[in-house]
Amino acid sequence: MTSVFDVAAYILKKKHSMTTMKLQKLCYYSQAWSLVWDEKPLFPEEIQAWANGPVCPDLYHQHKGLFKICDGDINGDASKLDATQQATVNGVLSFYGDMGAYELSQLTHHEAPWKNARNGLPSGVSSSAEIKNADIAEYYGGLTD
Repeated sequence: MTSVFDVAAYILKKKHSMTTMKLQKLCYYSQAWSLVWDEKPLFPEEIQAWANGPVCPDLYHQHKGLFKICDGDINGDASKLDATQQATVNGVLSFYGDMGAYELSQLTHHEAPWKNARNGLPSGVSSSAEIKNADIAEYYGGLTD
């Protein structure tokens, strides 16, 4: 299975550079739509409902301290994504890729998986609650009906 690092490397290969917050949100949406379109996770790493939206802590620890990140900055292998996985991430980039980090963060704050995982915590309060793949698949799958 590919890792979140492979997915992040693929995104950076396609988009060249972006803020780390935007990279986190694009990895989250790639996972979400893989669960819906491909009916399986794109990567096994956990996503948590942090104050600024969904974050994969494993990826965060690799880019911690950076604001902007470029192609080659993540220790992942973009070539590990198969054609189906690439098509999923490309679809995500086509829809979400031109949005800014703050816009993506705000979008996630209005969506059930992040809100439900936080269980009523106010915006700005830290949390390490996991956003479950089943909740992600249910919510985003409902958007395609």
